[in-house]
Amino acid sequence: MTLALGMIELYALRRRQYPSPMTLHDSTTHFRGRVITVTVDDVTLPNGHRAQLEIVHHPGGAAIVAIDDEGRVCLLRQHRHAVGGFLWELPAGKLEPGEPPLLTAQRELVEEAGRQARDWQSLGVCTPSPGVLREVVHLYLATGLSEAPSAPESAEVFEVHWVPLAQANQWAIEGTINDAKTALGIMRALHRV
Repeated sequence: MTLALGMIELYALRRRQYPSPMTLHDSTTHFRGRVITVTVDDVTLPNGHRAQLEIVHHPGGAAIVAIDDEGRVCLLRQHRHAVGGFLWELPAGKLEPGEPPLLTAQRELVEEAGRQARDWQSLGVCTPSPGVLREVVHLYLATGLSEAPSAPESAEVFEVHWVPLAQANQWAIEGTINDAKTALGIMRALHRV
């Protein structure tokens, strides 16, 4: 009871410290690419401080923790130019305009893993780098898997691996998996299955 009361008091204190929401005064676009847009936003923060914030706008994505009947999770060993090498990642992809996140997840599971799923559960969202990036990745648990014809994009370089879920979780804890959406998705799925 004391802890709950303490949290309520802390929340009330923060509301007094930061009584107003952030205010956007202006937003200037500096780059518009195929996937992202970069703006500099002139804002007044909840604490009253005015700031110029560089923001990367991304349409968002969906990532899938696909677990087969043997308790193995699908992981891609994927080359990422931005980090200069290969990463362990969940099958995932960018939301297309107007596409619901679940449809993105279903499409990407087929394209990248060559599987479709009978059962889908939301595992919430991941905000990979909220200081500068507006991307939100929707996480899903997919079970009841069956084979489907894969169709990876030509610009994607990856290998498909099926790893025991407990081992994948250990890799996330140890840092073998350091992709945020993958580590978070695996840890959340472990508590669901």
